[in-house]
Formats: sequence, structure tokens, C-alpha cells
Amino acid sequence: MEEQSKAELFFTEADKERLRAVVLDVESRTIGEVVVMVVDASDDYPEAEIIGGIFLSSLVSVILTFLFFHASIFWFVPISLVLFFPSKLLLRSLPYLKKPFLGADRKEEAVKTRAFVAFYEHGLDKTRQNTGVLFFLSLFERKVHVLADQGIYSKIGQETPDRYARIVAEGIKKDLACNALCQAIQDTGQLLSIHFSTIAGDTNELPDAVIIEKVKK
Repeated sequence: MEEQSKAELFFTEADKERLRAVVLDVESRTIGEVVVMVVDASDDYPEAEIIGGIFLSSLVSVILTFLFFHASIFWFVPISLVLFFPSKLLLRSLPYLKKPFLGADRKEEAVKTRAFVAFYEHGLDKTRQNTGVLFFLSLFERKVHVLADQGIYSKIGQETPDRYARIVAEGIKKDLACNALCQAIQDTGQLLSIHFSTIAGDTNELPDAVIIEKVKK
């Protein structure tokens, strides 16, 4: 049986059903289309594997040369080279070890980029009234990004989606992710109802269930 990823386990089945119900409620009152997506990570961060591999192999090499080879540089270099690839593979298999080798800006940019790609991958740009809203949760980085389509941006600025993202991020920190996300979606619904109330002939254009994306092995 295949092991479930963190993204698959992040919300319970009851949480997922609750989120789906909140999305349906918002979409029944507005022409907005809300999608929730949870991913294990927004990037593989290959540069962190290289930097971390160099660091770990060098560290172990220093220890070994001091213990067994009288701190000789002639042993340090080949031992480091031999240990580099196992160290790199270790970071790949245990992604959390990459975190010390990643800056905050790099993770922030990765999440924004992946959220932007997901917005188009899942068709949020194709709603009839340009009213798609994506709540994007990336677990490795512990970051939330909220994106809205141009129809919504014509009425609001980015500061409003950013505020919703902060609400969800704070909820995750307090182990209240589902509550915070439901609140943010409901707040989104209240905003949409002002500018984008439901119209005759409106249909449900996008899936309502939480989208899960796990790390590809």
C-alpha cells in the first residue's frame, strides 16, 4: 500500500467535506469560483540538495580526517567527494533537511510561482466572469498564497487576498487550519456577494473538493 503524503493527510475527511460545503455555500450566493489546493512543496529546491550535500560531506570528512588521518587535506578532499552524492541523496529523501539551506525569499518566490502555475493548470482563469479564487497551501514552506482572477482584481487590490492568506497561515500555526480556511473562504464570499452576486444561468464551473498534490517520486 502506497504511503500517504503530508498533503493527503493534512485535512481529515471531515475537514475536506466541511471545506467543500463552505465552497458550495459561497458559490451558491455568488458567481465566484473558489478552489482550495494543498501541496507537499512548491519546488524540489535542487540547489539546496547541492549546497547541503557539500556541507554535510565536508562536515563528515572533517570529522573523519581528524579522527583517523591526522587532519590531512589529502584525505579530506577525496572523502568529501565520495560522500557528496550520498549526502545529496539523503537531502532528497528527507526534504526537511533542505530548510537550513534555503532563504525565506527563495521559498516565498517558489510558493507564489507554483500558485500562479496551479491557477492556470486548474482552469481558474477560464471562468466566464473571471471570478476564480485560489487558496494555495504549500506545506514544506508553511506558506499560504491566495490568487484571484482579473474580474475580482478590478474591484479589489492584492492586499485583500494577502489578508486572507495571513488568516489561513495563522490558523495553520495554531493547528486550526480548517477553521481558518473556512473563515477566509466565508469572508471571500461576503466580499464577492457585494460585487459578484449570483445571476440567472450561473453554473458550477470548477471542482469543489480540495485538490491534493503530493511530491512526485
